Amino acid sequence: MSEAPDSILVAVAQFAPTDDPVHNRDLVTAFVAVAAARGARLVVFPEYSSYFVHPLGEGFVRNAEGLDGEFVGTLARAADEHGVFVVAGLVERVPEADRFSNTLVAVAPSAGIVATYRKQHLYDAFGARESDWVVPGGLGEPQTFEVDGVPVGMQTCYDIRFPEVTRTLADAGAELILVPAEWVRGPLKEHHWRTLVTARAIENTVYVAAADHAPPIGVGTSLIVDPMGVALAAIGETTGVAVAEVSRARVADVRETNPSLALRRYRVEPVSPA
Repeated sequence: MSEAPDSILVAVAQFAPTDDPVHNRDLVTAFVAVAAARGARLVVFPEYSSYFVHPLGEGFVRNAEGLDGEFVGTLARAADEHGVFVVAGLVERVPEADRFSNTLVAVAPSAGIVATYRKQHLYDAFGARESDWVVPGGLGEPQTFEVDGVPVGMQTCYDIRFPEVTRTLADAGAELILVPAEWVRGPLKEHHWRTLVTARAIENTVYVAAADHAPPIGVGTSLIVDPMGVALAAIGETTGVAVAEVSRARVADVRETNPSLALRRYRVEPVSPA
């Protein structure tokens, strides 16, 4: 598969992170190599890739790392070795002794960290209370980055239920939205996941690449959706990598046909100060 000008190959990597940080780092390294061998220029991993157990608890605080820690170091080395961008979720250390940040980090080859995102909408739903442990991210201007000319933005899991998050990223110029997630299984949850990922792509005329945990806790179903809502690549319940082409020309063509961003009559503003 070869890319057209102003296009890249993007991979979503699906696995089930564990309470063994070394094992998780080894898997991330292996999946970057697999994705790079298939031509990917950007590899997207799930939320909580550095450490995960269910439910949330003290283990997350004990295993939280700084952005200069082993997990981000592993991402940077893999990015440098294979010449690819890597995005993954980690448990980040914060000043509060009993809390942590649910953080995404993007690293570029030979450049290290190029963008970060801290989850804004915490998963206090379906019986869970993420806010008992996690410090919510601020509401500042979104960080975006470019991969070979393609502008990219990031958000996390439960954020996908809030369309204004994706709209803010689209307003900042992102044409590809990355959604690392740990989308917990439950009644209708896989249906919600597919529907929301697809809706965010259609209503913003952008690509969405969403990487989830593999079962038994996550629903799996990592996928890459184009600006018309077409699923270009997907993974079912297994561990693995899916790759698809993201094209700026496709975004431009869809926006000419469906100029919904240009026709809207509302803007997005924070409900409260950051």
